[in-house]
Amino acid sequence: MAETTTTRAQAEPGRPTEQQEPQKDAAVWQRLALGAILLISVFMNFYKLGQIGFDTYYPPAVRSMMDNWHNFFFAAYDPGGFTSLDKPPVGFWLQVLSAKIFGLTPFSVLLPQALCGMLAVLLLYSLVRRQFGVMAGLLAALALALSPVSIVTNRNVTIDSTLTLVLLVGAWAVMRAAETGRLRWLLLCAAMVGIGFNIKMLEAYLVLPAFGLLYLLAAPTSIWKRLWHLALALLLLLVISFSWAAAVDLTPATQRPHVGNTQENSEIGLALGYNGLQRLLGVGGGTNNQQAPGNQPPPGKGGGTNNQQAPGNQPPPGKGNAPGNAVPAPFHLFTEPLAGQSGWLLPLAIFGMIALVKFRRPRPQSDHLLQGLILWGMWLLTMGVFFSVATGRVHEYYLTVMYPALAALCGIGLVTMWQDYRGVGWRAWLLPLALLATAAEQVFILTGYPDWGRWMIPLLIVLCALAVLVLIGARLALRFTRNERVARLLMPALALGLIALMIGPTLWAAIPIFQGTESDLPLAGPSQNDGPRGGDSALIRYLSTHQGNAQILAAVTGGADDIILATNKPVIPLDGFSRYPLTTTELASLVASGKLRFLLLSEPPRNGQQNDALTWANVLTWAKQHCKVVPSSQWQSSSPGPSAGSGPQLSSGPDPKLYDCAAAH
Repeated sequence: MAETTTTRAQAEPGRPTEQQEPQKDAAVWQRLALGAILLISVFMNFYKLGQIGFDTYYPPAVRSMMDNWHNFFFAAYDPGGFTSLDKPPVGFWLQVLSAKIFGLTPFSVLLPQALCGMLAVLLLYSLVRRQFGVMAGLLAALALALSPVSIVTNRNVTIDSTLTLVLLVGAWAVMRAAETGRLRWLLLCAAMVGIGFNIKMLEAYLVLPAFGLLYLLAAPTSIWKRLWHLALALLLLLVISFSWAAAVDLTPATQRPHVGNTQENSEIGLALGYNGLQRLLGVGGGTNNQQAPGNQPPPGKGGGTNNQQAPGNQPPPGKGNAPGNAVPAPFHLFTEPLAGQSGWLLPLAIFGMIALVKFRRPRPQSDHLLQGLILWGMWLLTMGVFFSVATGRVHEYYLTVMYPALAALCGIGLVTMWQDYRGVGWRAWLLPLALLATAAEQVFILTGYPDWGRWMIPLLIVLCALAVLVLIGARLALRFTRNERVARLLMPALALGLIALMIGPTLWAAIPIFQGTESDLPLAGPSQNDGPRGGDSALIRYLSTHQGNAQILAAVTGGADDIILATNKPVIPLDGFSRYPLTTTELASLVASGKLRFLLLSEPPRNGQQNDALTWANVLTWAKQHCKVVPSSQWQSSSPGPSAGSGPQLSSGPDPKLYDCAAAH
């Protein structure tokens, strides 16, 4: 695994030296290996992309943002601009651009994330190779290309893949800044993290300890100059981060959409509350930890935070809870539901961190091993601590932004441990121990899936045990003899162990692709998700036929996503992440002026947040007093279930009723 080193040799023109031929062969091999990894990434990210459609909260916003610049800038959820998304707009702007170029299709909306996932693999290779060589870069790229959580997120409308790529560009910039001490590279890093904030808000800031510490310790300038540079970078970071949020908050509320998932109608409040403290501590503004009612999938579908596991593959008790409802635990990343998404190679990455720790005087300005430990180790440590202690609403696919550091440490650590294995001292035993620990974690994960573990666990144990026994036996034998035959067994044994360790994550990434079970909230591995939900197209026909001169098609609880996608007409969502706080006074005014006629309502949930439930109940009470109920036979299909994608799904709760308020006009 150690890389071939060459020296520049003088040669006559047209007569290559003996050293140039191995160098040329090595370059060809490296290109072929990188090309193969990129082909794997392309296949995993693009195969059948969009063929099962999309079923989520975000595509209606993409369609609405395509209508006009007002909706585009404010990330309007509905065509009427009543309310906005609960995320900043930059990641969705890429989806809108793709939809404008290729038309609004599932493929065009998913394309930006798939491209970002592929580019992240290439960029991670470049970053790791820059300091640790080609082999480390290839191994890191392969680990990321076959990451279960990354692949399912790359194939989804969620924008964590876009954030991951932006943060990797920031890592490239801070590495240049640490090497040169030049302010412009550090400012570029700050700008990229600021853009990341406008993709996923405070989640982008999880890399700041790693970036800041690397520059503070490694930049070849005086300590005071480093501190001054970091202060300027922090200022730029805050300006870029909050520029869009401040612009929204400074716009009069009557001239912009209501900020989704907030009571205070503030983007800054959303960033610091629901997308900030509530994610970490379970407190703050926004909704409670329960799934918003309007975004719950119908019974039997897998769009929630927890896909129902297929019979015989249910995790053991205590392993199937959504992370947002889990009790903080130091080993949270090693247990379900997080382990099956990103825990397959986590022990290997941790051993890689240990291998990078050298007991000597630290010289971060010249020690590439220490710089790698600071950047990738702090990145992994910070996010690992966050996902372990967070008690708020944290989905499994958020781990996508952690995986580049995990993959980098796997590649760097394997090369470092291989070099130590060929040396002397206790570090020589890190490599077989890393293989054993990683295999043990994978066996633990597979015990929760009996149907898969029945054949995967024996295969994993046999292959890894064989590889470890060869490495240990050869290590002992080489202490007494330098037998070349023994040495030749080392590389095949290590390759066999790595292949065994990649079987699990590769299958977990591939299962949703080949089974067509990619969920609304992406989860790798076996699931019972049936893909995009179907719906009742009769409702669409009835509303469109009887809309008349009303500007707003309907105000609804549940089903707003599908109605917007099917009609691209103004709809007022009364629940979900982008619910609009419609008061009875405003409702009466809209109905009296003829702007609104129909209300699709069900009984408010008992477990909803108090203010939301009260608003919902007031609207329902008003509708019962002033509107008439439309017989369900006129707007619901008599058949029990059209095919997927045929119309809106009425997920607003049991027995929703359609109210016609024309009489109140």
